Amino acid sequence: MNFTISSPANAVIGRYNLILQVTSGNKIFSRFLGQFVLLFNPWCPGDDVYMANENERQEYVLNENGIIFVGNAKYIEARGWYYGQFQDHILNICLTMLDLSLYYRQDPAIDVSRRGDPKYVGRVISSMINGNDNDNGVLLGKWQGSFSSHENPSRWDGSMVILQKWRQDNYKPVQYGQCWVFAGVMCTVLRCLGIPTRLVSNFNSAHDVDRNLSIDKYYDSSGKSLNIGKDSTWDYHVWNESWFVRPDLGTSYNGWQVLDATPQEQSR
Repeated sequence: MNFTISSPANAVIGRYNLILQVTSGNKIFSRFLGQFVLLFNPWCPGDDVYMANENERQEYVLNENGIIFVGNAKYIEARGWYYGQFQDHILNICLTMLDLSLYYRQDPAIDVSRRGDPKYVGRVISSMINGNDNDNGVLLGKWQGSFSSHENPSRWDGSMVILQKWRQDNYKPVQYGQCWVFAGVMCTVLRCLGIPTRLVSNFNSAHDVDRNLSIDKYYDSSGKSLNIGKDSTWDYHVWNESWFVRPDLGTSYNGWQVLDATPQEQSR
């Protein structure tokens, strides 16, 4: 007897158990046939993450190597980064990440039921990449002081070592990360789960602390700068964009969606 399994395009991702149940009269026989993992599918036209261009699928889903641009507007440095999304144990680590999130711990049934939605999964993963909100996240961010007791963020050159260390240390945040490290690891996890993802570097990046959509600077009557506002402009910042449709916003918003795993102020 042959079986064909066809999953809906919006099916929940994750591990599935396949069990055969045969009913004969009053007797029921069950047999465990195996386990499989269902992921988002950029090759499936009905999937929210469908990407029509094969070259883009090769680049944003299947490519395990990339370049991250850092530095400043006058001196842009290209860093090689190994994503390694298809290497041993990475898929298991990524699926475990979903189960360790605060979303899952607060309401497992609701969380799992929403895992067919790349918007939701992207938000959960962006929360779990950083450990600055005490949720067993992957990386702890640090921008000042000494890095002598742990890894300097500039020494990382790939996601695999970070994710494996996170698992080996019983899911305690790895020390330390900065924006390009958070973005590199985030790209690995999302590509592993089947969501097309890329990195974006921005130079002269506005940091609006008081959320009024402007960068405010204050001067006295003589033109001397006053150290009042906390708004600033960073040399650069790196985040991610993932490709999926937005039925909640309308078709004009389909395509690349911004996700930022770097921990900052709470967004309210």
